[in-house]
Amino acid sequence: MNVPTVIVATPRAIKILLIRHTEKPDGSNAGVSPSGAADEKSLTVGGWQRAGALVCLFAPPEGSPRNPVLASPRFIFASHSSSRRPEQSVRPLAAKLGIQVNLDFGKGDEDRMVLAAKGCEGVVLISWQHEYMAAVANAILGDKHTAPQVWPKDRFDVVWIFDFVPLAGRYTFTQLPQRLLARDSTSVII
Repeated sequence: MNVPTVIVATPRAIKILLIRHTEKPDGSNAGVSPSGAADEKSLTVGGWQRAGALVCLFAPPEGSPRNPVLASPRFIFASHSSSRRPEQSVRPLAAKLGIQVNLDFGKGDEDRMVLAAKGCEGVVLISWQHEYMAAVANAILGDKHTAPQVWPKDRFDVVWIFDFVPLAGRYTFTQLPQRLLARDSTSVII
């Protein structure tokens, strides 16, 4: 009996950064389109502020200090859906870096998206919805116990970081509070 050979390719992505899209309408803060029109599918003013601040977090100006656990992405993925928030959250960073945002994947398609992200050479940034963050993390890590399995709906201020360790043949997991805006927490998600 012939047993098929399974070939597992080594990921080309050395680091995957996962963020939740930035702030969304919540009843007291309305969504605003890039042109300033009311739009419930867009970010709030605070979300646009964070999107701008993410540029300095992931692509600090020349000569500015950089957090040693972060890196500038070469590839950016954002989920596509009726909401424009995941893409809007990374659009300023993508413009700064001259990168196209990959919008080929949506909610429920996390396994295929992670497979594509792992195939990108270098550093990858993913902007996703909070309900599916654990699914993305689990697909990267290959387990359901390393990363938290619930992303709180009121948290927009954490980066989940996955570094590929060649000798182990897997990704490690760490978290970093963004600490970009005055309202940001200094704690990680547990």
